[in-house]
Amino acid sequence: MTRILALSLAEFRIGLRNRWLAIAVGLMVLFSLVLSAAGSGATGTLGADRLSVTVASLTSLSVYLVPLMALLMSFDAIAGEVERGTLPLILTYPVARAQILAGKALAHLVILTLALTAGYGAAGLVAILVDPQAAQGLPALVRLILSSVALGATFLGLGYALSALSRRPSGAAGLAVGLWLVAVVLYDLALLAVVVADNGGTFTTQVFPLTLLGNPADAFRLYNLAASQATAAAAGVAAAAQSVPVWQSLTSILIWPALAFGAALLTFRKVVP
Repeated sequence: MTRILALSLAEFRIGLRNRWLAIAVGLMVLFSLVLSAAGSGATGTLGADRLSVTVASLTSLSVYLVPLMALLMSFDAIAGEVERGTLPLILTYPVARAQILAGKALAHLVILTLALTAGYGAAGLVAILVDPQAAQGLPALVRLILSSVALGATFLGLGYALSALSRRPSGAAGLAVGLWLVAVVLYDLALLAVVVADNGGTFTTQVFPLTLLGNPADAFRLYNLAASQATAAAAGVAAAAQSVPVWQSLTSILIWPALAFGAALLTFRKVVP
């Protein structure tokens, strides 16, 4: 544990030097406040408190921004060490590869958690100051922050796997962008095309919910929307959120980080000498 903490502290200092903490916090606070202001107008129409509507809007923000931030922090975690020649030096010390990944992951998760807490906390504070009744949505906000950290952990692990697989930062960056596009954008577009072609058939009624659970970004969205009082604020996935039990989407959210880090560790051991 001491080795993991030492590696994590060194990685956290690198994140501070590279302005990752400042950038992440600034982005989350800015986008959260903008979305909070933009989504507040629908409060009366939806019949939900202001913070619940804000959480529904922030859920969409997390789906796009959290995976991107996690991949940007992790894509050169291994490839960068290989290119700089520091990885062979680190491996000469009595430290296991699992400990190296754990140290990097801990530092990156701390940065991500601080950014999410600052951004979503600012949006929640503004909502409560404007409307004291918005405090009813605090459990949804806490749930959003915790599930966003789990989503970020998933893409951190996938980023480490791509970094070890590529072994060059430039190649790892391309793979990371490709993964983000597929998981966050193209996956849903492909499902939409199949659903339209199926026209209410077997795929739409039975297979479609399972395909959503198979994508960490979609499972995250389903979990937060199904547990929110303002599901109508995201009408595009409202029906799916109501058709999938909350425990199934939560299970998917909890399983994906373990699978991602398992893939990262396996790739780190097999590909990088």
